[in-house]
Formats: sequence, C-alpha cells, structure tokens
Amino acid sequence: MLKQFKELLNTAKHHPKLGGLEILKYIGPGLLVTVGFIDPGNWASNLAAGAEFGYSLLWMVTLSTIMLIVLQHNVAHLGIASGLCLSEAASKYLKPRYAKGILYSAMLASISTSLAEILGGAIALQMLFNIPIRAGSILVLIFVVIMLFTNTYRVIEKWIIAFVSIIGLSFIYELSLVEIDRNTALPAWVTPAFPEGSMVVIMSVLGAVVMPHNLFLHSEVIQSRQWNIQDDKQLRYEYADTILSMVIGWAINSAMIILAAAAFFGTGTPVTELEQANSLLAPLLGNNASVIFAVALLFAGISSTITSGMAAGSIFAGIYKEPYDIKDSHSRIGVLTSLILAFALIMVVSNPFQGLIYSQMALSVQLPITIFTQVYLTSSSKVMGKYKNSTYTKWLLYVIGGIVTLLNVMLLISFL
Repeated sequence: MLKQFKELLNTAKHHPKLGGLEILKYIGPGLLVTVGFIDPGNWASNLAAGAEFGYSLLWMVTLSTIMLIVLQHNVAHLGIASGLCLSEAASKYLKPRYAKGILYSAMLASISTSLAEILGGAIALQMLFNIPIRAGSILVLIFVVIMLFTNTYRVIEKWIIAFVSIIGLSFIYELSLVEIDRNTALPAWVTPAFPEGSMVVIMSVLGAVVMPHNLFLHSEVIQSRQWNIQDDKQLRYEYADTILSMVIGWAINSAMIILAAAAFFGTGTPVTELEQANSLLAPLLGNNASVIFAVALLFAGISSTITSGMAAGSIFAGIYKEPYDIKDSHSRIGVLTSLILAFALIMVVSNPFQGLIYSQMALSVQLPITIFTQVYLTSSSKVMGKYKNSTYTKWLLYVIGGIVTLLNVMLLISFL
C-alpha cells in the first residue's frame, strides 16, 4: 500500500495540471528568445518605420510575430521531444560534413549577432555618459562575460526577465508622454499597407525578427524545465511560454514604432540612427525621455549580448554532441569565440556602424541554412518519434521559412 502511494505521488509530480500558478514555473525560456526580438537592430528598424511611415507599418510587427511563434514553438518542440538542442541534433542525425558546415556557419552568424548586440550597448553608454564606442564595447564585453561565467542559467534567466521588464516599463513611460492617434494605430496592426518607398524598411523589420542564434538558443534553454514528453499536456506549457514571450516582444516592438510615429512622423523628422532618435526626444519630450530611452537601449544591448553568447556556447558544444554548460570547456570556448571575435571586429573596423551592416548581411546569408535544417530535423520520425511535424505543419514551416529567407535575401541585395 505504501509503495502504491509513493507511485501516485511520483505520478502527480511528473504530470502536473496545466493550472494558472503551475504554468508560472515554466515561464522563462521564451523570454530569453524575446531579447533577440527586441535587440538594438530591431530598435533601429522600428524607429525608422515609425518616423518615416507613421503607424502604417505596425502590421509588420504582427505578421513577423506570428511567423516567429510558429518557428520558435517548432524548435522548442525539438528540444522537448528529442532531449537535444538544434546543434546536438544536427551533429547526431546529419552526416558529419554537413553538420559541421551548418554549425560552423552558425558560429559565424553568432559572431555577427554579438557584434550588433555589443554595439547596441556601447551606443547606449555613449548616449548616457559620452563614452566612446570602442571603450563602451569593452565595458559591455566585460560585464557580459562576468554574467555568463559566474551565474547559473536560472540566475541569468531571472536577470533577463528583469531587463525585459525594465525595457517594457521604459516604453510605457515614453508612450505616456506622447499623444497617440488610436483610431489610426489600432487598425494598422492588422491592415497591410505598402507606402511608397517602404519596402526596404518592411524587409528590414520582417527579416530581422527571426535570427539563427535564437533558434539554437530556444531548443537548448527549453530543456531547463525538465519536461516530461510522455505527457502531451506538458507541450502546452512550452506553447504558453512561447506565445506569452513573443506577445511581450510584439508589444515592445509595437511601442517603438508608435513612439516614433507620435514623436517624429507628424513633424516629418526622419530617424536613421539610434543616437539621432535619442537626441531628438529630449527637446520634444524632455530630458527624462531621452535618458530612459538610452537606459532601455543599454539593457536591450546587454541582455541580447548575453543570449547571443549563450547561443554560441550551445552551438559550439553541440558540434561535440554536448549540451550547453558554462562549466564545460566547449561551451566556454563557444561563448568566448563569439564575444571576443565580435569585439575584435569592432576594434579593427574603421567605421563600427558599417560593421553593423555587414553583420546583418552575414545573418541574411546563414538564416536559410538554420531554418531548413530545423524543419528537416523536426519532420523526421527518427529524431522526433511520434512528435514529428505533420504534413501540414511541415509545409507551413517551409512556407514561413521561404518568406523569411526571401525577405533576408532582398535585404541583402538592398545592402549591396
């Protein structure tokens, strides 16, 4: 009798109900992905969209978020069903020459991502304290390395949640200072519009949302919750975490466009750089608005650099068929390779902002490789068992992957 009672207790522990309080324990991994969705690159695109075209391009944020939810849910599903991150799965189930080619290209993409994120934090430090970009990059690098090497994943997750909260609250404050045309803004979220000359901005916003490192990262960190794949209800926890996190990203990205539309569009003031937006906010909304904008950018830059480093560690460890563990040498090498090489590029490139453009070009080239590798693996019964993609899901993913790829290729062509 006692033995049966213990078995019932164990069953209850491993098959929790999908309750409101219980689900809070599973919220977190998706927010690390959200950080990549609100990184400094997105800031620049969103501010340009709002300043140049008002509220009319808000629908881009809605569409990109929907595509992102599908792709991120799918790659998180891979982590739960297989117990492997995307990098480990590629190493295990693909031929070695293909796997290494894919994963080394992903490492290059992670370096490009880290370059953009470090620059974002450095730009914020320049706004706040007039610190030169290169010096600011050193400070961001040191802080991020200390965070990654001295904290466990769960501690870092709590920091990231705090950073995202600060970013969100900052934009709530910023929006409280401007007058929003709700009658125009609300329909714009669901009404596609293509104002003259807007295609480059559209490609920039949509193409920058799905990033290679986030796909690797999500499949890794989702395993921190010790999911029980034998209980299908567990998959709903991940789905809820993904949707909630992506909706938060949608809200923050929307807030950027709305702020720019309300503050700059009416006066016909174009915004092409983050520093320009910051300097323009002060005379329009007061010094507090300018400072809070820069503080939010600093937290966005730091948090996205942290997740970029984690993704690189996961990719590099996966080459050796190992999970991410900051105490392991392969994970440490991956983190340091991404961050230090990105920092070195910032130091040697005469124009750091030109380097930012080149980094986005590198991401545009690598993204299709990661997306279609993911779809191939999640559609395989050998990898996923009974949880493989249905035919409908597989082709939906291919269509979304094709759209994102096309946008990134078009963005690459626009750079060239």
